[in-house]
Amino acid sequence: MSRSRLFTLRITTLILIGCFMVYIVWNLKERRMYDQTLEYFLSRGQVGRRDAAEVRWSHATNSRNRLTEALTGPSHMIEADIIMRGREPKEPIMGHPPETDSDITLREWLEGVRAHGKGIKLDFKSLEAVAPSVVLLEEVWDELGRPVWINADILPGPGGKAVPLDPAPFLAAVGTLSSDAVLSLGWTTGWTADTDNPGYSWDMVREMEEVCRILKHPVTFPVRAALLAQSFSQLKWLLQQSDRYSLTVWTGQNDKFPVQDLLLYREEFDKSRIYYDLPDSQRTELAT
Repeated sequence: MSRSRLFTLRITTLILIGCFMVYIVWNLKERRMYDQTLEYFLSRGQVGRRDAAEVRWSHATNSRNRLTEALTGPSHMIEADIIMRGREPKEPIMGHPPETDSDITLREWLEGVRAHGKGIKLDFKSLEAVAPSVVLLEEVWDELGRPVWINADILPGPGGKAVPLDPAPFLAAVGTLSSDAVLSLGWTTGWTADTDNPGYSWDMVREMEEVCRILKHPVTFPVRAALLAQSFSQLKWLLQQSDRYSLTVWTGQNDKFPVQDLLLYREEFDKSRIYYDLPDSQRTELAT
């Protein structure tokens, strides 16, 4: 074999090896992006199968008493709201507008959950509270060792009247968190009884996907149960865009919908990709 051919063969081999290494590294990076919430609870024997409908949730765990109840109760994931205290000292506290104060700060709340194995979902109601909360989370991140979800409504959605958090500064602030964190990114919504409530439109899901496609974190989209029947095609398309994506189905206190509206989602999608933050009576009906 001539020297020129040998040289060409070596160069080609090096290029192929380089491409293979890039492929391996990229795939390892992609795996780190996947949501590990369900696997965490499976590994601890707290759920019996790869079905996200088995995960149970607490809500508005915004006081010392509610936190104690949640830590000793049956929930797997503890949800709480974060705002900035309305007086000095200004710091992130657990509360939901129009509240301006609380008997527990985020720092104290994180200290309270540290010794327990439950997952946490932090719901931001104020952009002002995000950056200082991220600092507190990063201080204790290595000690948490459990699913951490970061939630905010960042886009206007069907019937939504509340003002969403500005996605650019919100995502810039939470983007420094470990890629293990799950970003729960939703739309503002509304629902009115005895009316024809619109679902999630194509424009809404495409705008959300455009925001999320460049993120390094797994993303779950909180979607309102009463709007799912009229949104199947749009949400199916959204889930198809990335294996990093999942849905978290939730309901308003006064919403009315037949549980059968959710069965098509159970039939069409991997059961590990749809969480159901619903009353136990409805969630267990789906999980059977």
